[in-house]
Amino acid sequence: QIRLMESGGGSVQAGGSLKLSCAVSGRNDDTKYMAWFRQVAGAEREGVAVFYWISGADYYPDSVQGRFTVSRDNTKKKLYLQMNSLKPEDTGVYFCAAGTVYSSERPFSPRKYNYWGQGTQVTVSS
Repeated sequence: QIRLMESGGGSVQAGGSLKLSCAVSGRNDDTKYMAWFRQVAGAEREGVAVFYWISGADYYPDSVQGRFTVSRDNTKKKLYLQMNSLKPEDTGVYFCAAGTVYSSERPFSPRKYNYWGQGTQVTVSS
């Protein structure tokens, strides 16, 4: 059982930066992947960063490539999302997710992940 809790959201002007944190508690020995998703009202969750827990590889969609960076601390108890050059379209609720089962789903598919945090709001004003 894994519990995830996001923090670090807030309001920022376009061009600014925010760093989100996801605290991982419980037993996470089986973690295969972790990711950050965002969601706006009426839309599906959109993956913005994926971190392969064992290899350390990271992946991003074109919409955030070069602006967002996902990382993990050495204790493997925190996942971060550094967001730079923020745009108004980056506004949304950001969720941390973990997958503990090997899955053939695409990396940015929410179905790949079986644990989710409660989310943290990010608002970028123009």
